[in-house]
Amino acid sequence: MDTVRTWRGRFADLGLSGLADQKRPGRPVTFTPLQATQIKALACRLAVETGVPLSRWSYQELAREAMERDIVASVSPSTVRRWLSRDTIKQWQHRSWIFITAPAFRAKAGSPRN
Repeated sequence: MDTVRTWRGRFADLGLSGLADQKRPGRPVTFTPLQATQIKALACRLAVETGVPLSRWSYQELAREAMERDIVASVSPSTVRRWLSRDTIKQWQHRSWIFITAPAFRAKAGSPRN
């Protein structure tokens, strides 16, 4: 009931603009969706295909490789693990469905959706 009261009060004070999403507390977003997607795509490639002398990726190696490729300035292995887990990507399975090879991928992924 308090939520409804809050929204009604905001609408009464500010009109429709009062119903817009308010700034939320917490740490600002550090990584763009494009950066996360590029790291996920890297995880879906065989490590040996990318010139890394590994048979499969570890989270630490993925984080290091992402920084070496200038995908991100800094990323922790736990962040990489969280992103891959969220999409059920298992980098130790060498066959996967996500391979970003389209030449215009960066432009399309970085553009806002309508």
